[in-house]
Amino acid sequence: MKKNQVKNGIKTTAKKVSKATKPNPDLVIINEDLPVLIPKKENGNFGYVNQKGKFIIKPEYHIAVFFYEDCNLLNSPNEKVRKFGTKEYATVEKDMISYRVDKTGKRVYQFKDADLGKCKFGDYKQQLYQAYVLNGFYGIIEKAKFENAADYRQYQIYPQYQYLYIMEGDNTADPMIVASHNDKFGVIDVNNKVIVPFEYSNIKRNFSWKLGKMFEVTKDGTNYYYIDARNKTY
Repeated sequence: MKKNQVKNGIKTTAKKVSKATKPNPDLVIINEDLPVLIPKKENGNFGYVNQKGKFIIKPEYHIAVFFYEDCNLLNSPNEKVRKFGTKEYATVEKDMISYRVDKTGKRVYQFKDADLGKCKFGDYKQQLYQAYVLNGFYGIIEKAKFENAADYRQYQIYPQYQYLYIMEGDNTADPMIVASHNDKFGVIDVNNKVIVPFEYSNIKRNFSWKLGKMFEVTKDGTNYYYIDARNKTY
């Protein structure tokens, strides 16, 4: 009779090792201060370009905003969708339906009212500076120090502009200021240094600087696009 052979040792199962995800070569970073993907309008629709201006997500949306946190999803009662509220995703809208897309353009989530939670706001950063109007012209004052409007030395920027607006941002000590001079818009800082030349018919006063360190501008009053603080177009 043949004896059954006994195999010593513990039987192991080979595990498949997942390959590391390769970085997307299209998501180039030329300027660390800017988003890797930037909303851009073409033929009436929005998509996303990289920092070289190449479309990575094709323009097919009525609305497209920067990749940024959505606090309603981050605080959703549905735990499964909270991950879609992180800054790895962006909100877009097509045919009156809103989605979150990833950086490949894939629609990973469709908004539902039942999924929206309440935003939890952190400490509000009080602005140090504010616009001040004197004789029909705009200037800038530091609110905590300004007392006497007749003393020109108390102005951070003496009133000389047709219009000024302090953009929302994280650095309250050195904010970007949208200004109008000779019927053209540009951007200055609190030291009255010109950051963006006065060559635009309008610059939107929105959250583009806070979310993407960019300005949404137009020269013809119709076609808007983004520029950075170096006045480079995207």
